[in-house]
Formats: sequence, C-alpha cells, structure tokens
Amino acid sequence: MEHPVNDPAAPQSDGRGAPSHYLGASAGNAGPAGAPFAAPNFSGLGLRRIGIYGGSFDPVHRGHLHVAAEAQGARGLERVVFLPAAQPPHKPDQILASGADRVAMLRMAVAGRDDWSVDGLELERSGLSYTIDTVNLVRRRWGLDPEARLFLILGSDNLRGFAQWKDAALLLERTEPVVVPRERDLGPTLTRLHTELSPDLARRLERSIVDTDALLVSSSGVREALARGVVQESTLPPGVLEYIRARGIYGAQGAQRAPGAPGQGTD
Repeated sequence: MEHPVNDPAAPQSDGRGAPSHYLGASAGNAGPAGAPFAAPNFSGLGLRRIGIYGGSFDPVHRGHLHVAAEAQGARGLERVVFLPAAQPPHKPDQILASGADRVAMLRMAVAGRDDWSVDGLELERSGLSYTIDTVNLVRRRWGLDPEARLFLILGSDNLRGFAQWKDAALLLERTEPVVVPRERDLGPTLTRLHTELSPDLARRLERSIVDTDALLVSSSGVREALARGVVQESTLPPGVLEYIRARGIYGAQGAQRAPGAPGQGTD
C-alpha cells in the first residue's frame, strides 16, 4: 500500500466514533483540509503491466478482491489500482457513502499488499466518473513509462451496458480488457454484448474473459445485510465491518457477524 492512512499510533476520534487512523480524507470527496487524495507513484519502477479497477466499492467486499486477484493472476499484472467512482454514470441516482469512507475501506482491503494500490482520482473530479477520462490521466499521474500497458479490469456484469460507456471503442484501444465472471451463466450477457457492440469489439471482450468461477457477492447485498443487522463474516475484508459500524454507514451500528448469505448480485 503506497499511501497509508494517518498514523495509527495516535488514534483520535473524528466526532463520529471512528478513530482518525481510519480516515484517508475528510467526510467529503477531497483529502484532509481540501487536499487531493494521494495517488500512487510508480515513477522509476519500470512497471509494464498495470491493472485499472474502477467501481463504486460501496462497500468494498471480497467479491471485488476476487476479481482483482483473478485478473492479476491471469494477465501477470505487476500492480492493480482501485479507483472508486465519485458517481457512476449507470447509477446517477444512487447515494453513495462518502468518498473518504470508501477510500478508507479500500485501503484496509489492500493493506499488506505492495502490488495493490488505491487512487482517489475520480473523487477529485466533479460530475460523473467516466473511465475513458481516467485512462487519459493516469499515465502522467502515476509516472508510468511510455511502454507500460494498461489493463482494464471488469466484472462480467459490466459487459451488459458496455456499449453505452463513453467512447467505448476508444477505451478498448487504450487499454486491454480483463473480464472476470460475476455470474454463473454468462450466456445472456454475451448475447447482449454481441447485439449491442460491433463484432470485433464484442469478440475482443469475450476473448478477454478469465476462466474462473464467479464469487457471488454484491455491494447491494452487503448493504441490505448490514441494514438488517447481520453480515456474513467472510464477506468483508478484515477491519471493514468494524469501520462501517464505527462510522454508522449503511445503518450498521448494530450489525453483527452472523451466518447466512448477505444476498447475491453483481455490484
């Protein structure tokens, strides 16, 4: 983790019950005192294969980590960077947890791994979060060599609306897609993909699907379980449930770890 949160050796309350060492930023979308979120710096490392993994991560769960790990292993990625969205275009009315909270939870999820990073780039920009805009910025922001290849990590659920993504064809020119299954039956998704995209683009995305089993966990299912006061212990990365309860996110102050699936889905 290139940019740890504040020093945990001297925890202080932020006024909402969470020690300040949890917080990577203030309650809004900027960093402390309005500063931008920290960005990874890969300058001089000679990295050639970097994965870009965007999403709401509201909250991050083990399904997200499964997608990142499977994509990384399948394509030999030297780094994976998680980029939480300010407002996903396909979810314009969804009210998300604050950017600061989602970044803090992601940093817990990647703690201890020097090959995974978090970048709040999309949280620094106003408006909807378009992946092509992010791709156009990260080479300079991260200090990448010109020879570095960018791999776009996608859950298979993203394929259903990929034709509506901003500059979808250009995005596939500037990145190499890696698609990890997030549903057991990909047939309907692939049928829709070939209906909505040109044959070349559809085939390219289909060829990029990693041969692995889907891990059926969704953020919406996790939020519902938290609101009910139960969450499956294996669903969240270490420390994330404690953070959610301390911050009172998703109505989860009384949530307890309990058996039973939190719900299935693809977000």
